Amino acid sequence: MEKIEEKLIELAKIIVNNQKAKIIIEPYKREKGYWFGGGKIRKDKEKRLIITGRYRNFGDSRYGTGLGERGLELAIFISEDDGKKFKKIKSFTKKDLKVGEKEVLSIEGSSIYFSDKVELYVSTEKKRNYPKGFEKYQKEGTGIWEIDLLTGEDLESLSPENIRNVLVSEDPENLHIKDPVVFDLNNKTYMIFCQHSFCWTCSYSGLALKEDSNFRIISKDILPKGYTWDVAVTRITERLPVPKIGIFKDLPDISLYFYDGAECIREHPQSEKGVKRPRGYSCEEIGGVAYGFDYEFPKIHRLTKYFPLLFSDQGTGSNRYVSTFFDRDKIYAIWQKSVSDFSQPLFLNIVNIEEIERILK
Repeated sequence: MEKIEEKLIELAKIIVNNQKAKIIIEPYKREKGYWFGGGKIRKDKEKRLIITGRYRNFGDSRYGTGLGERGLELAIFISEDDGKKFKKIKSFTKKDLKVGEKEVLSIEGSSIYFSDKVELYVSTEKKRNYPKGFEKYQKEGTGIWEIDLLTGEDLESLSPENIRNVLVSEDPENLHIKDPVVFDLNNKTYMIFCQHSFCWTCSYSGLALKEDSNFRIISKDILPKGYTWDVAVTRITERLPVPKIGIFKDLPDISLYFYDGAECIREHPQSEKGVKRPRGYSCEEIGGVAYGFDYEFPKIHRLTKYFPLLFSDQGTGSNRYVSTFFDRDKIYAIWQKSVSDFSQPLFLNIVNIEEIERILK
């Protein structure tokens, strides 16, 4: 297994390559607290590249909307020239994403899923009260995170008119549910999601199974938090089926999982006498990887036990919300990362099959 794990790490490095990646979507300002990302990259039936994501403006999630707008807008971009240019084709505001009478306070992660229809999953913080007995822990101006679904016959027909809730929690242990990753595996449709307790002390990854038109939580913790650099946060952001090439050609199907990690929720100063290292904290996470044999899912093995693998050499070091897509010819990857002005633009890297073959031989 050691050789396989080495190859998986090499594959992750060429996919999330900060030297080769280019900025494709800018935040609304080049300032701290502004970014675009948190979504997915896929291809539709017309073979266009599709990117979902949310624009985020400055704010502090610990204090609700009182200290900034935060998650502002859910957007869809397409490219018809294999990633050279992207144009926005859809945009949804917080007001658009209201479900019933529940006001939306902020927008975060999204996931697009193509079947006979187009399904767009989005996580929003809604104006809801904490469960009985926990009311005093809810800060003024904050709500509870849920995951909703918009459907359409095609991208152009996606509309908030049919928006509905598909995953919500009342359990204080995982009260906040967000950042969906929707995929098919073993003839089932799953959703990996990020979750926080009522007190926001850490975040971790749960798993839900699609049943009829809704999702049911079947695991609260499919990749337990680590013990070192990722002790506070382990948020899976993507599952990538590993190409059946080279050393993996005759092996059972394996998936590579990208995840965001952090050592703490709030930023901690580093010792002047200690080794400086990327630490990661809430909204400025850094990246790691894990893997699993598909026939064993949801059993997943961490590859980055002691140190992060993916981080920026600029700004805070944050490198997060990785999303990937393999179309038998190329692997496409997007992620948002901190740059010198502390904003987080969205980056794209495309890895050709020749380089994949070279790494996996």
